[in-house]
Parts: sequence; structure tokens; C-alpha cells
Amino acid sequence: MPATCNAWVLKRRPEGRLTRDDFDWQTTTLPDPADGQVLVRTLYLSLDPTNRIWASDMDQYMPPVQLGEVMRGGTLGVVEASAHPDYQPGDLVQGMWGWASHTLAAGGAGLNRIPHTEGVPLDAYMSVLGATGMTAYFGLLDIGRPEAGETVVVSAAAGAVGQIVCQIARIKGCRVVGTAGSDAKCRHLVDDLGFDAAINYKTADLDRELAAACPKGIDVYFENTGGPVTDAVLKLVNQNARIPLCGLIAHYNEGDNSEGVRGPNNYQMILMRRVLLKGFIIIDYFPRFPEGIAELGGWLAEGRIKYDTDVVEGLENAPEAVNRLFDGANTGKLLVKCSEK
Repeated sequence: MPATCNAWVLKRRPEGRLTRDDFDWQTTTLPDPADGQVLVRTLYLSLDPTNRIWASDMDQYMPPVQLGEVMRGGTLGVVEASAHPDYQPGDLVQGMWGWASHTLAAGGAGLNRIPHTEGVPLDAYMSVLGATGMTAYFGLLDIGRPEAGETVVVSAAAGAVGQIVCQIARIKGCRVVGTAGSDAKCRHLVDDLGFDAAINYKTADLDRELAAACPKGIDVYFENTGGPVTDAVLKLVNQNARIPLCGLIAHYNEGDNSEGVRGPNNYQMILMRRVLLKGFIIIDYFPRFPEGIAELGGWLAEGRIKYDTDVVEGLENAPEAVNRLFDGANTGKLLVKCSEK
């Protein structure tokens, strides 16, 4: 039967935070799949800081979402109907069909079939075994190159990527220090996830507390935020430290207003300490995902990696829910549950 598809379409370029007024809620009817097509129903939608970038008409690593297009986003879905030999009803698939309840994919384009392992929750494929986990894995191990005994600091450590980075660093024998935006998050990081120390960046004297938590300096800084945490970290970097630059969420809502974007203080320390600073985008690592999934999956099965998800019910709530990321209201991976499997 034809499927009713609900979707959020970008209506205007945002100014500051994303709001419901930046989008239109559109309802269309999708036909049954023609030869070579696959109809997919969305189970989970990933909400990420980069949603704010994609909605802006600015120079970025992918083309901006165009006005009138469905808002981009990572998705996990189930095949409802198929006229393609490689896909069967009931198959789990991942893709980027965005803020929509369904998609009709021609030739299976943009779909990646997921071999669902019994006992693995579906949300794991959108977090630790998805792009989030791969970002943590390759950013830390390929660029950060942590060695046993080194000190690793991670900003936004209670977020989806940050908490996985820190646990990988612990597995590699490092001292791990995270920053987060509340005392409750900091307690969770230390008591439940095994961090050596966690600092509330909103209330702490960052220079003093970071120095106390990193008595041997900082060898790896996994950068998710920019802002004052980065300023404090740069004072403490060791010779030949490494900084994987994953995100700069402190600046995203400034959009095209370059006057509001301030670079880091203490930038000279990158030169003085011969620091490697390298930005990366996880799409560059797509061909190596099986490598990361295999290792993270093993650690997950052994109980050496834990993960949190923050699940919002209903696609209709996506425009408000995405701002949980910028308010620091989420712990772990922020998802919208769009339907039941």
C-alpha cells in the first residue's frame, strides 16, 4: 500500500538557534516501490550539532541543505516493501534520508544494510556501533594516537562521541579527564564510566582544576567544543601533543556571524609545544567502518564500553529536540524515535 510520509523541510536559513519556524511539516503519499526501488520506514533519527551547520548557507564539508529540501540527518530504518533483489521486507538499513518518516530509495542508493546481532539494542547502531562510535574510534586512535600512561582530555565528555572517546582511552591505558556541563554529568563520568576526573566547565576555575587533574600535562585533547575549555587546555599541552578536532559546538549557533566567533587564546602553544592539530570528518573513514565496528563491538560485548542514549519520542518534536545539544541537556547520543520496529 502507498505510505504516508511526514517530513520536516527546511523553509528558511536559521538565525541563531534552530526553531520550528525554520521548517515546514509536509505530508506526502509515497507510491509502492517500482522496479529497483525500496520503501523504508524510519525507526530512529540522529540529531547532531552538525544539523545547525547543514541548515546554514556557509562553506562546509557537504553542500548545505537547500530551501525546500528535507532536513538532512542520519537514520536507521526497516524495509517495508522492496522491488530490489538485494533488499527484503524486514531488513534493517542505515542512511541519510533525513527528517522524514519514510523514504523511497531508487536502486537502494544511500542504504547500508545492517546485519542485526541478536541481543544488540537497535539504538547501538545509531551510537557506539554507528557514526558516533566511528568518530570516537578513528579520531582518537588515528589522530590522537594515545599511548599507555599519557593523559587524554575530552571536552563535551558526556556527549555521544566524548563518552566513547574516553572509554577507548581508558582501554589504551591512559589517564582520562573529561569536561561536562553539570555536576550530575561529571559524577556519571567518574562513577559509571570510569573516568579518572571530570570537571564542570560551567562552574569550575578551569585553569586550576584542569591543572590539578592533569599533573603531567596533556598529551591528547579531543576537541568537541572550542571556547574556554580549549583556552585552558592549550596552557597545559605537552611537547608533541595531538589534538583531533571533531567539533566546535560553542560557535555553531553564531552561523555566518563571524564577528561573534573568537579563536582560541594561547594559540601560540601549538607552535611552542609542536602540537599536531588536525580536523577530521567521519565521512572520510567510511571505507574503514567495518574495522571500527568489529573492535568496538568486541569491547561492547565484553562490557568494556558503555553508552548512553537520550531518546525523544516523535519525529514532530525534532526541531525543538535538536537544541538539547546546544543547551547541554543530553547525556550520550541524542535520538528521535520515529516508530517501532
